[in-house]
Order: sequence, then C-alpha cells, then structure tokens
Amino acid sequence: MFSFVTLGTNDLNKSKLFYDELLQYINIINVEETDRYIGYAKKNTLEKIQFYLMLPHNKQKATFGNGSMITFNIDTKKEVDSFYHLALKLGATDEGLPGPRHNKDYYAYFRDLEGNKICAFSSD
Repeated sequence: MFSFVTLGTNDLNKSKLFYDELLQYINIINVEETDRYIGYAKKNTLEKIQFYLMLPHNKQKATFGNGSMITFNIDTKKEVDSFYHLALKLGATDEGLPGPRHNKDYYAYFRDLEGNKICAFSSD
C-alpha cells in the first residue's frame, strides 16, 4: 500500500544514532545519507528504501502528528519485547507496554526522541 514512510527530525545525527541501533535489531539498516535525510531498507532488499528520517523541506521545526503512528512488523512476541526495551534504553518513552491487544495480536508502543509514536507489532 505504501511506497515509503518519512519521519521529520530536528536533529538528524541524534535520530540517526537512535534508529541505526534500533532498526538494526529488526534487520533494517541505514543505506543512504545526505545532509538532509537518512534512508533505511531491509537487509534483503537494500535497493528499496522504505523508511526515511528527514529534516523538513520547508526548514520549519519538525513536529509529531497527534493521532499519527508508524508500525513495524516484527516476527515474534519476544522480539517485540526486545525491540520495545531497546527503544526505551536508547531514550524513547513508553506509550504502552508490550502485550496482547484485540484478543489476538501483540503490540508495544513508544515515542522516539522527537515524540513520534512508534508501534511494534507481531501476529505470532
């Protein structure tokens, strides 16, 4: 459904440190950098960037959207737990402990260093 997702940042280097380590855990790596953005791709499809961190094009302050959220698919519940705890260790803030939701799937929620809401999801 989507070609790629972009998150704005006010500090590209700070966000890079956070996301480089966090996304590597789920086999997504930094594959392209400029002075304006960083592109991430899955290790098995390096030529297809699907996630960008970017300084806003209009040079205004990056802000998070109320009601906006990005969800990463993760293979197992245990990996959701580890991804969530790694995010908190890297400076993220809790938005919802890992656990089952909707009587089926498994989720964890946190806010990144810029306040963007991120979800880790597993249907395992």
